[in-house]
Amino acid sequence: MSSPAVEISRIGKRFGRAAPVFKDVSLAIRPGEMVALIGASGSGKSTLIRAIAGRTPIDDEPANSEIRIFGHAMQARGRVTGEAGALRARVGVIFQQFNLVSWLSVLTNVMFGLLGQVPRWRGSLGRFTREEKLRAMRALQRVGIAEHALKRGSELSGGQQQRAAIARTLVQGADVLLADEPIASLDPNSARRVMDIISDLNEREGITVVISLHQVEYALRYCPRIVALRNGGIAYDGPSEALTPAFLAELYGTESDELFLPGLKETSPSSGAAVDAVSLWNKPALNGGAVPARDDVAVAGHA
Repeated sequence: MSSPAVEISRIGKRFGRAAPVFKDVSLAIRPGEMVALIGASGSGKSTLIRAIAGRTPIDDEPANSEIRIFGHAMQARGRVTGEAGALRARVGVIFQQFNLVSWLSVLTNVMFGLLGQVPRWRGSLGRFTREEKLRAMRALQRVGIAEHALKRGSELSGGQQQRAAIARTLVQGADVLLADEPIASLDPNSARRVMDIISDLNEREGITVVISLHQVEYALRYCPRIVALRNGGIAYDGPSEALTPAFLAELYGTESDELFLPGLKETSPSSGAAVDAVSLWNKPALNGGAVPARDDVAVAGHA
């Protein structure tokens, strides 16, 4: 049996003397899954993404706390391991901020995904081979912005910049894509375009995706599995189609207003008609099955 793509065992994170962002969190994500992290502001979504990526160290207690990527330790007992460098090459990360160098070309920004795979002197000087440039162009074509390759990063719209960031992870050759609220600053059309691309990479190329999203509509529409964070722990881990507005309100109380926006309009890919997002909650399961009953929902403290 293959190892999980991401395996989190009893990790916690506290900044200074503040209350822990999360504590005793365990989670396993299988290769090829697309999993959404949801939760109100401050619930720990971004911190968890950064911890998985090895960018934020976890606490050193308990003694058996660790994060593994494909069976190899990224972090253990509060320290980033010696294997982290090699593992980071397999983990692509995109953020709400696009992290492009504004004065460099889009093509050069995308080729920065090769850093760590080419000699340091070449990466520092931006000296890339013809094959590496072609690889970057193929990635830009994959996300639909190849015609903008020679523009400066600052000349792209927000949605285009985020697509360039995705292309950079493709050039990197990542097996796992971690996305920290990648659509938070985008307009609805650009947000859907970015989510379509991420979903397509998951479905066609088998890239494992862990994506934090502030509004539940996008998580429900694109991610078969949802993990909800609340009060420092996992409050829900299960199929997206099992969530309903009533259940979400029960789970989050008044905070649910931040996560579920019933006024948002979506466009049905098949009909092109605008439908209220509430109707998305009543969609059948993506595999054609019925929406599970409440008893099928695994909720912390109610399982």
